[in-house]
Amino acid sequence: MITVESVSKNFDGRRAVDDISFHANDKEILVLLGISGCGKTTTLKMINRLIEADSGNILIDGKNIRDQKVENLRMRIGFVMQNSGLFPHYTIKENISTVPKLLKWDKKKIESRTEELLFKLNLSADILNLFPSELSGGQQQRVGIARALIANPPILLMDEPFGTLDNITKATIHSEFKSLEELKNKTIILVTHDVQEAFELGHRICLMDKGKIIQVGTPKEILYHPKNDFVKNFFAENRLLLEYKVTVLKELFPFLADLKIGFQKDSTIWKILQKLSSDNKNTDQYEAVIKAFNEYRKLQIV
Repeated sequence: MITVESVSKNFDGRRAVDDISFHANDKEILVLLGISGCGKTTTLKMINRLIEADSGNILIDGKNIRDQKVENLRMRIGFVMQNSGLFPHYTIKENISTVPKLLKWDKKKIESRTEELLFKLNLSADILNLFPSELSGGQQQRVGIARALIANPPILLMDEPFGTLDNITKATIHSEFKSLEELKNKTIILVTHDVQEAFELGHRICLMDKGKIIQVGTPKEILYHPKNDFVKNFFAENRLLLEYKVTVLKELFPFLADLKIGFQKDSTIWKILQKLSSDNKNTDQYEAVIKAFNEYRKLQIV
C-alpha cells in the first residue's frame, strides 16, 4: 500500500531522515519506533506531504504522491496526532464533521456516520455539543480517531497518538484499538517511542536511529533475531516482558506435555501468567507455564 524509496530530508543542513526505504503492506500496522529526534515523525509527515521530501519517492498504491494534488492525497489519509489535535474552538460534533463537510456530505450522512463511530469507540452522544477541553484525555483521543476515520480512508497515520495518556487509560485504548473492526481494513503507520506499545499494536516494527532505519521485522523477529548490538540493547530493559507478550500458548504445547491450560491457544503468555498469578488455586499451572516458556525461549534466543 505504501512504499518509501530512498527518501531523505534535511533541516538547516542537518540530515533528519537519511536515505530510508521501507514499505507498509495492505491492512497492516507498521510501527515507526525510536527515541526523540530519530526521524520517525518527519518520515510520517512526508507520507501525507505535511513535510516535503528532499529526495526519493513515496508511492501509495503504486502512485507517486508528488504527482497528486495535496488536498486529494490527504482526503485518502486519516491523521491522528499527539494530544488528539482537536480544534479547541470547535465542538466535538464540529471536529468530527470537518472532513465530511469538505467532501460536501449531506447532514444526514454525517450524523449517521458520526453516530456509528461514537458507538464503535465507546463514546456517548452526550459529548457532541461539548468542547475538547471538557473531555478527559482518553475521550479526546477517541474523538481524534473518530475524526480521522469518519470519511473511511484506506490509510491512517498516527503520530504518538497515546503518548500523553496515563498507563491505565492507555491500556484500555490499546485493547479497544486492537479489537476495532474498522481499523482492521486500514493500512496504519504508527509513530511511537514506547517499546511496549510498539509490540502490542504493531504487525511489524521499523526501528529508527539518527535518521536511518536499523531493522524492520515482526516483533518476534526483531526481538529474537536482532540485526546488531544497537537493536539488542534497545530492547534489553524490557526483554523478558516483551518475550512474554510475543509468545502465545500454542507455541508452548510441545513443552506442556498433556497438561490442560484453560486458555485459548492464541492467548499471550503475559495474559495467562497475569490471570494465573491472581488465583492461588492455579500455582501448579503457573509453574508449568513458566517452565515451558523457559524451555521454549532457549530455542529462540540468539
